[in-house]
Amino acid sequence: MASGLEAYVNHTVSIITADGRNFIGTLKGFDQTINIILDDSHERVFSTTAGIEQIVLGLHIIRGDNIAVIGQIDEAIDSRLDFSTIRGEPLGPVIH
Repeated sequence: MASGLEAYVNHTVSIITADGRNFIGTLKGFDQTINIILDDSHERVFSTTAGIEQIVLGLHIIRGDNIAVIGQIDEAIDSRLDFSTIRGEPLGPVIH
């Protein structure tokens, strides 16, 4: 998995953690255990009653053992979305 992440360095990624949180930011680095360094990051908090809240975090480190999914964001599409009008059920934790 680590070798596949090299293509994402200096690109905007979305990371979903095992506890159901969604982080967006620029991937700056990672190590052999997939600990991730994100820059210019924020967390997107989903709600069924209000729009998506974006909490600014800045430089953020996420432990590799807490990561469920990593994917690259299409910044052109993402910039056109109006997050105040999007409703969604928050993700639950990953259950083994």
